[in-house]
Amino acid sequence: MSFTSLGLSAPILEAISEQGYETPSPIQSQAIPAVLEGRDVMAAAQTGTGKTAGFTLPILELLSKGQPAQANQIRALILTPTRELAAQVAESVATYGKNLPLRSTVVFGGVKINPQMMKLRKGVDVLVATPGRLLDLYGQNAVKFNQVEVLVLDEADRMLDMGFIHDIRKILAQLPKQRQNLMFSATFSDEIRTLAKGLVNDPVEISVSPRNTTVESVEQWICPVDKNKKSAVLTKLITENEWQQVLVFSRTKHGANRLTRHLEGKGISAAAIHGNKSQGARTKALANFKNGSVRVLVATDIAARGLDIDQLPQVVNFDLPNVPEDYVHRIGRTGRAGATGQAVSLVCADEFKQLSDIERLIKQLIARKQIDGFEPVNKLPESRLNQRPVRTNKPKKPKAGHRDGQRSGENAQGHKPRGKNKRHASGLRSTA
Repeated sequence: MSFTSLGLSAPILEAISEQGYETPSPIQSQAIPAVLEGRDVMAAAQTGTGKTAGFTLPILELLSKGQPAQANQIRALILTPTRELAAQVAESVATYGKNLPLRSTVVFGGVKINPQMMKLRKGVDVLVATPGRLLDLYGQNAVKFNQVEVLVLDEADRMLDMGFIHDIRKILAQLPKQRQNLMFSATFSDEIRTLAKGLVNDPVEISVSPRNTTVESVEQWICPVDKNKKSAVLTKLITENEWQQVLVFSRTKHGANRLTRHLEGKGISAAAIHGNKSQGARTKALANFKNGSVRVLVATDIAARGLDIDQLPQVVNFDLPNVPEDYVHRIGRTGRAGATGQAVSLVCADEFKQLSDIERLIKQLIARKQIDGFEPVNKLPESRLNQRPVRTNKPKKPKAGHRDGQRSGENAQGHKPRGKNKRHASGLRSTA
């Protein structure tokens, strides 16, 4: 099958060809025809499967046949949980829609709202948005929903995890009843299906990978090591294996900063990316990592959600995540689109419970490799595969403080104003 057989017009096919793609991925070959038919879609797909193009391509095709958006109106709304993902989706819309007379833009918190209001004034055919900033703009009459034809919830599972369910329901209540709904998620938990009942109508269900499985092209292994030796082990792995591009996951922002300083002190170029970093710092760190001037990008889970880095060869879990599903998302950063990669986890004895939960979720024991000279004093117990069914995690309650997608100048508990000038300084500049 080729893209030419999916019913896409010449301007879009030309843009796809310019990106070097000829054959659609499984999620694209199933989702694109369903969306073009006007069907609602529920799609479960791991990160790196090409799901973004799976909905941007057919949406652009549908919108190209209709009337342009009127002043302050939008025709397609794509909601994402984080600003990195919003920027990535907006870039995809701009790339594939470059030969079409359609307007698109992206809005999220952490940056000034006035330029976003100006872009919306003439009307926008495709708007990519985080929930909080969208409600900000709606509250100021900068955006209207009367002409919305298509709604996309991207990374719906992460939206619930981050506590956006109330914002999402507020947005849904303002949208036209007659519209096409597309829901994309890495997994479909019971909570996601509950949300879907009030959203999608007779949907086409698409699943391109078993629930909570890891990509087969990723080699996974564990390095048992004491907590205070992790930085030294990582340094050894990077230098001896001559790794040139490594994404490292830290559980905390402070841990990410500390590890970055350690690596820089050992002559390894590194940068950290997390919610406390300014907009400019996050943009610069990601750009430098992509162009190779930074070898190691140390990230927290939320900051790394939606990062699209071609053929990333190594992912390292410096700390295991507390939520086992996050392990699947993390290592999905490598082994993308048929490429191979490896995922290394530095695991201390204190993390045995997290390790057991991960192995239970993915239904396999992860191989262990000991690094000479770093045998742990506190031994990591041997794993035994727990075959009991995994209970799904309930969505987390919103925490006080900034969340990606949250409204500017408000906190997560009650949305009380924090003052006129106290805006959080984070986010990426629009690429659309």
